[in-house]
Amino acid sequence: MNYFLHIIQILESYISGSLWFVLLLLGTGLFYTIYLGFPQIRHFGTSIKVLRGKYDNPDDKGDTSHFQALTTALSGTVGTGNIAGVAFAIHLGGPSALFWMLVTALLGMCTKFVEVVMSHKYREINDKGTVSGGPMYYMKNGLKWKWMPIIFAIATVISSFGTGCLPQVNSIANSLHATLGIDKMLSGAVLALLLAMVVLGGIKRIAKVTETLIPLMAILYIIGAMGVLAYNYENILPSIASIFTGIFSGSAATGGFLGASLAFAFNRGVNRGLFSNEAGQGSAPIAHASARCSNPVHEGFVALLEPFIDTIIICSITGITLLSSGVWKEKIDNPFERTNTIILSEKYQESNPSDVNKLKAFIVGEEKAPTYSGELEIVDGKISNELTVLHAHSMAEDIEILFDNKPYSGMINVLNGIPQLDNKYQIHGRSLIHSAPLTTEAFTRSYFGKWGKYIVSIGLLLFAFSTAIAWAYYGSTAIIFLVGTKYVNWFLVVYVVGFFIAAFADTTLIWAISGIMIALMTIPNLIGILFMHKEIKQELKQFEKDDK
Repeated sequence: MNYFLHIIQILESYISGSLWFVLLLLGTGLFYTIYLGFPQIRHFGTSIKVLRGKYDNPDDKGDTSHFQALTTALSGTVGTGNIAGVAFAIHLGGPSALFWMLVTALLGMCTKFVEVVMSHKYREINDKGTVSGGPMYYMKNGLKWKWMPIIFAIATVISSFGTGCLPQVNSIANSLHATLGIDKMLSGAVLALLLAMVVLGGIKRIAKVTETLIPLMAILYIIGAMGVLAYNYENILPSIASIFTGIFSGSAATGGFLGASLAFAFNRGVNRGLFSNEAGQGSAPIAHASARCSNPVHEGFVALLEPFIDTIIICSITGITLLSSGVWKEKIDNPFERTNTIILSEKYQESNPSDVNKLKAFIVGEEKAPTYSGELEIVDGKISNELTVLHAHSMAEDIEILFDNKPYSGMINVLNGIPQLDNKYQIHGRSLIHSAPLTTEAFTRSYFGKWGKYIVSIGLLLFAFSTAIAWAYYGSTAIIFLVGTKYVNWFLVVYVVGFFIAAFADTTLIWAISGIMIALMTIPNLIGILFMHKEIKQELKQFEKDDK
């Protein structure tokens, strides 16, 4: 199993984790932004008007309102990436990574507009009288493709488990167990029951839940972030300035942060931005296809608000919260992840600029550093050897090695910088932290104090649960396209059962497979909308002509 997982992870890194994949996504957004004359800026006001119902017609067909379609799509994109993903990007790339996230979102607004216009235009009414739409329908009905829509639909079904179902509940259950001590199986059972009550009611019940849940969770999270910003108000302007000072040079070393190159900041910011708003992936058009609307361009305008809300607003708030609190560059006592721990054979000093530059070059992959192979001598939990331990891209301090929760004395074998330890050993110390724990730490540096961690925990729960709801609908629509409506409930039963089991099971494999499936959704979708560029421009021109 470990060997198979390793192969899958390598394959995933060559597809969705590669530079060409990022450039395809960004290039499509840039092309349409220029080709259509910056519609995400010119028609931003129009988007608000459509959302408020200015263009509504009583005869419009569909299952949801514009607002419900938007909140359903947002429930799929506003997720753990807004809390953990932003923290991870800043941890790796520094403050300037946030700038590249925002650039990605601006281009993604145009990509989202385009894919939703085509998906809405070629949607169908299924045999139960409800709307089915998405990229597979414009590929079939607009481009007359045979195999591409099938590949997209199959990838969507698998991604519904790998993106929206299994990892989400696993994240929730781990968070509730760590914060409140709630048993993972109990969390899974309760959440699976709630999920079944929502998704088995179809898109209309899903839309009713998301139109309440999304604003509620966004308001709760923003209130928590405002508490951090108010507490650290004197750091807000310097934090904003730091986002822009390293755009073309990379982020300088500061505190425990060893610095990041331009390429590293760009790559981390763009990757996290694409992961957060899902522009180009083809998932959100499935939700927007359900909207009551006769003109596809109208729903496209609503859709471009999605990356704006998800990334430009919520991710920016998270980013500035992290920067103003200062926790992103502070070393904090934490249990070390073994996969994130590297032991170097030489002794480096953080006070020596030359050493810091060498370690920075090693971390970003520009140079190699001598990793340690041999035995570590441990006395009362402390390492006796003269060497350097890196954890979470920082020089670790106050390291203690435990065995069965007691200070260990003895020898530990190290191979190519990786300590060879089983689960009975634990490594603790002070280093940088990342992902959700970093955001949690930032929220405690506020007027809420220790209660700030509960805001993040509740935010993670709501964000992750809403993602599971949206992806249940995406998977259902793909099932309808592939085999018809009679198998939808069977799919949803399997989805809910998988949701329960994943609360206490290892989801690493399905998460890695999902990375490949996301690429198999994104690539056909981007190729498809690029083929339809003339039709898309014609639709926009016709709207602008009629609107005058």
